[in-house]
Amino acid sequence: MGAGAGPVAFRFMDMPGNEEPLTDSRVGLTPRQARRIRIVLASVLMAAMAVVLVVRLASRTSVLVVGVYGAALVLCGVVIELSRHGRTRLGTWMLGLGLAAALAADWLLLP
Repeated sequence: MGAGAGPVAFRFMDMPGNEEPLTDSRVGLTPRQARRIRIVLASVLMAAMAVVLVVRLASRTSVLVVGVYGAALVLCGVVIELSRHGRTRLGTWMLGLGLAAALAADWLLLP
């Protein structure tokens, strides 16, 4: 075994056509499907937050309302960008915790 045998072997394994077929035991989403689902979910939640913002502003105009729901809208946009760049787990956690915090702030802070 020569000094250059290791990297050469790995280089040939990465070439197209040298892959082994995946077995059918893999369960779950592909990374591309996960990204698209997170993007669609964040987009739907962004639209929902926009509707809630309009409804809340119609009933009570407040800078705090705009701040809470504006932050939720920005958070949804950040999650969309994170998902586009492959950070789906981080985006999912941010989306869940951020929207829960926005709803808690609405319930606790807004009259």
